Amino acid sequence: MNLFTSVHDVTDIKQLVADALALKANPYAHNTLGKNKTLGLVFMNPSLRTRLSTQKAAMNLGMNVMVMNMDKDGWALETQDGVVMNGNTTEHIREAAAVMGQYCDILGLRSFPKLKDREEDYSEGFFNKFVQFCGVPVISLESATRHPLQSLADLITIVETNPVPIEQRAQGKKPKVVLAWAPHVKPLPQAVPNSFAEWMCKAQELHMIEFVIAQPEGFELADEFTKGAEIVHNLDHAITDADYVYVKNWSSYKEYGQILPYEGNWMMNNEKLGLTNNAKVMHCLPVRRDLELAAEILDGPNSLVIQEAGNRLWSAQAVLKALLENH
Repeated sequence: MNLFTSVHDVTDIKQLVADALALKANPYAHNTLGKNKTLGLVFMNPSLRTRLSTQKAAMNLGMNVMVMNMDKDGWALETQDGVVMNGNTTEHIREAAAVMGQYCDILGLRSFPKLKDREEDYSEGFFNKFVQFCGVPVISLESATRHPLQSLADLITIVETNPVPIEQRAQGKKPKVVLAWAPHVKPLPQAVPNSFAEWMCKAQELHMIEFVIAQPEGFELADEFTKGAEIVHNLDHAITDADYVYVKNWSSYKEYGQILPYEGNWMMNNEKLGLTNNAKVMHCLPVRRDLELAAEILDGPNSLVIQEAGNRLWSAQAVLKALLENH
């Protein structure tokens, strides 16, 4: 593996999950693998879990880590070619990315969408140019359209908390996983739900789970991320007999970046939890309590949000290990 931007970069996701769980059981088993290697973490946007978990993962493997907050510490970057740079941008991404590649053996990049122009965001122009010019392996720390380290951690969490062994799930004993849209006060990107849906659809292909997406009409994700998923517009129907409910808000893809009118109560609470198979409830965090997800669930026994966040460390360490072993 030379690049980690989506599930499509992974040859065997069952093995990657197994590697992550093995690292969780023995975090320092490969603590010399990254000796004299440097990981550069480049943030265009804020981060808590992604920064800390990836930095700790690299340290567990013996790597040096450098962090660059480009939104605060760096020059304003130009991404377009063929322009005269006589405006607000100071440095072109061609030089900036190439220089970072001179200093680092692996680079991680985080860059949010602007939610103004769907074509621009979904082209992943900034991210792809960074990959093109830096000259070293790259890990997505979240892009305009995906958050693969989060989705890998989510799958790790489902696998380790489900009592049915993977080998038995092909025989019909598969957990039902529901991605449930939730309210929010502002438009949020589709990156996390896109990525979660993409990974869960792949897991469904491998007979690991059954996957359902519940959202109000108008909030359908792009088709490329949801192939194979059952899509419904009634939350109560979707979560009936669910084993896992993954709560997340996202803005409209069709009416790009908009919050559309919707009917009904879309916030998970204990009353709705009663419709499930005593489901475990997940959220990528940060979460707005009693808006996206009821505090009674977050503080109750069905919440997996802290364990899920903890698994961000092992998802990052498994990916870094794979990249180091390939180089």
